[in-house]
Amino acid sequence: MTVTNVHKDPDALTMTITSEFAAPIKRMWQMWEDPRQLERWWGPPTHPATIVEHAFSPGGSVTYFMTGPDGDQYHGWWRILVVDAPRRLEFEDGFADGAGVPDPDMPVTITRITLSELQVGNTRMAIETLFPSVEVMEKVLSMGAEEGTTAALSQIDGIL
Repeated sequence: MTVTNVHKDPDALTMTITSEFAAPIKRMWQMWEDPRQLERWWGPPTHPATIVEHAFSPGGSVTYFMTGPDGDQYHGWWRILVVDAPRRLEFEDGFADGAGVPDPDMPVTITRITLSELQVGNTRMAIETLFPSVEVMEKVLSMGAEEGTTAALSQIDGIL
């Protein structure tokens, strides 16, 4: 099923990507909780992810990098704020240098994941990104955040 809606709201400084999957909510939660499953879909198909660190609890961090077709690596980090299994996850999301150190010159956003059961065996996942300003929203969107996330989500059905 995958992505059903993308809603960008510059007034609220949010982008919400909604998707639906033919899988129970606990199975969809595993896609975030298990680093080996997360790295199978987190990066778009042309930029597969490698999860380096995955401390999946409030205050913990996740570090990763995506490798492009030319071999270039793009590093990122999360600081986990909320884990409410199997329904809610919230984290700060930012860019990092090659050593995984947060890049202070790049924007930081908040990502909120909400999983809800539509009916037995079917789950809706909403990924809401909160931007600190219109300028950051425009910058992150111009870097391909919508297209990259949508392409990444399209890989989940194959994993399920």
